[in-house]
Amino acid sequence: MTLTSRLKEIAHRHGFDVVRIAEASPLVDAARTMHTRLASGHLDGMPWLTHERIDLATSPQQLLEGAKSFISLGISYLGVRERPPAVPGNPRGRIARYAWGRDYHDVLKDLTIQVRDELISACAQPVRARIFVDSSPLAERAVAERAGTGWFGKNTMILTPGVGSFTLLTTILVDVELEPDAPLGKSCGSCTRCITACPTGALVAPGVLNAPTCISFHTIENRGSIPRELRHLFGDWIFGCDDCQEVCPVNRRAVEGRLASLRAYQDDDAFPALHQLLAMDDQQFRARYRGSAVKRTKRRGLVRNACVALGNLRDEASVGPLLSVVHDPSSDAIVRGHAAW
Repeated sequence: MTLTSRLKEIAHRHGFDVVRIAEASPLVDAARTMHTRLASGHLDGMPWLTHERIDLATSPQQLLEGAKSFISLGISYLGVRERPPAVPGNPRGRIARYAWGRDYHDVLKDLTIQVRDELISACAQPVRARIFVDSSPLAERAVAERAGTGWFGKNTMILTPGVGSFTLLTTILVDVELEPDAPLGKSCGSCTRCITACPTGALVAPGVLNAPTCISFHTIENRGSIPRELRHLFGDWIFGCDDCQEVCPVNRRAVEGRLASLRAYQDDDAFPALHQLLAMDDQQFRARYRGSAVKRTKRRGLVRNACVALGNLRDEASVGPLLSVVHDPSSDAIVRGHAAW
């Protein structure tokens, strides 16, 4: 068994649905595209995403001296949970599927470390490796496309055969030469369902996302006020948005993810009761979302988002909870403004 075959066996055993290899040469096309998107304003609102960071994210030799191979790993996070029946006076919001369970950064990092360690043990020579789990400076989707983990959909997601776009990616960069896989060479053809389904029109062209109008951007990354002209389009989304994925035909054939830690344990993990969110203090927020990706938005952001959702749902029972936020002197000014909206 070759080292590459052994690696793939190890990764599959640890629960990864797809394992592909790519040469660790500069990601030239990705760099060009990202620089163009940044210059055009499509990435506005993310001050950490600079031209310098793009250069780093597409230069494997700067990330690991002597790098020779990318190991692209993908795992399904598709969870299936029916929305609870509507109860008057108890409106619920929606959280994107990837954040239903335990924080995927922690889950994937733990699994990837195990794969890396077994690879090092199986290799006859010393191995240097670096792990990337979304928050690190690497253009992981570009790596996944090169490796054949999937292809870029028009919703900018990586579409993986059998898994669809509900795929979490992680990457190991190593200084060992492995047998590369070929890109899939697939495309979405004439399908534009994701572009049509986007509530805010954030998919301005096939494969082009305008972050300043994206629901996921505003409910997660935006720390300020959500533009008034967009709020009515958010519906009941309070953390992320899956609309462009829900309509994708590739996802119709996707199987449910196998990792229980990425699933919702109860209804409130996926469809939180909004009045409860408004009443939470910082300590309660930390206790509830300590091990969840939702903690990224902080209590202030989640309450702000809940206020927008309540405004869209128009349940008269929400007037009291919203007024409590408006008149609470300890509430943040931005949160109070969204409660009054």
